[in-house]
Amino acid sequence: MNLISVLLIATGLAMDAFAVSISAGVKVPKESKIRTALIMALVFGLFQALMPVIGWTLGTGFADLVDAWDHWIAFILLSAIGLKMIYEGLSESEEDEERDVTNGTILLILGIATSIDALAVGFTFAFLNEPILIPIVIIGVVTLLFSFTGVVFGEKFRDLIGKKAEIIGGLVLIGIGAKIFAEGFF
Repeated sequence: MNLISVLLIATGLAMDAFAVSISAGVKVPKESKIRTALIMALVFGLFQALMPVIGWTLGTGFADLVDAWDHWIAFILLSAIGLKMIYEGLSESEEDEERDVTNGTILLILGIATSIDALAVGFTFAFLNEPILIPIVIIGVVTLLFSFTGVVFGEKFRDLIGKKAEIIGGLVLIGIGAKIFAEGFF
């Protein structure tokens, strides 16, 4: 597979993490913007790089099983987080408007949910008998850069529209989950 194809795949895979980073960046206090952006970028980049390795390692043996459920898993996880964000955006409480979104559990769920597609890419590399090292480095770095930028942009987005951004971010997460579900289902 040529470098341009790998870059396009990496960019496509990074889009979910980018959108989630923007959504999360909405809740980030200005004083912890860079720290949060770095943490999220590292977590998302790591998950996006590890999932293709897992898919590639498992190869064709489990491809049908994962393919049958990946869209459901991503849809459920992203929708649950999105609904929670919408609920918080509609609530009257202002006390949680600025809080740490780098909670380990939340990051773990988001990392898995946004990288399930990368697992399928790993299977694809295995099916095509492609080496995995260079693609995973590119996928991880591209996702890291997009995620960092997303958190930074999300913080600026918050300044423009305030608490409504949390509702929009929740809708974005549900939309990403629905997109993944539709692609997997149809």
